[in-house]
Amino acid sequence: MTAILIFVGLLISFTIIEFLFLKFNGDPVPPPDIPRGVTTYGEGDPLNYVVMGDSTAVGQGGDYTTGIATSTARHLATAKQVMMTNVAVSGARAKDVFEKQLSDAIKAKPDVVLIIVGSNDITHITKTSSIKQSITKTVTQLIGSNCEVKIILTGSAEMGAVPRLPQPLRFVAGQRVKVVNSIFKEIVNTNQLTFSPIAEKTGETFKKDHSLFAKDNFHPNSKGYDVWIPVISTSLDEAITTQPSHCK
Repeated sequence: MTAILIFVGLLISFTIIEFLFLKFNGDPVPPPDIPRGVTTYGEGDPLNYVVMGDSTAVGQGGDYTTGIATSTARHLATAKQVMMTNVAVSGARAKDVFEKQLSDAIKAKPDVVLIIVGSNDITHITKTSSIKQSITKTVTQLIGSNCEVKIILTGSAEMGAVPRLPQPLRFVAGQRVKVVNSIFKEIVNTNQLTFSPIAEKTGETFKKDHSLFAKDNFHPNSKGYDVWIPVISTSLDEAITTQPSHCK
């Protein structure tokens, strides 16, 4: 009995320490107040571009004007007149993308959709079945609204690199990223979409260089987003040139 009490006491102490580390490791960075209407970039044939997802899609921790949404819109605008609508919301999980963002996304009549979500599903320990269901429904309805739409999924970033998470939570989060992203890849393969491998391509860079994180030790800063943007831009190009039509 004494050994059990000692073990329970140690477990409680460890849990408290982990909680305090999470709570006080870093200073908060508020989500930016971003434009919610249509923002136009470039000239040429029109292309409606919609960004959906979480805090990284609104550039929390960095400068929104050089973040993922605006930078990828400018990238697409080298050959098109891009009308970009960002419906992403900080804190969003897969179910929020489906339940709270999809209707606004469809209203924008997208030709190209970038969905950046998954990281919050890691930290909230969302069931993989729920993630799969939410993203599948989102994809299905986007295709239903326009069978020529090009859809890009990033899955979760490499949460095993996030300094805000203490060990062993950081290790556990890193392992869960692989599981969750396998779900996104399955959806991509089933629906002939495009996967943008930000965790695989940039995870080691973030693990080695914590200067890529904002002062909250959780979100990327502008330098961090700059690491992701080329990977996502390449995936956008791939989607536009090689993703097949979903029309039957």
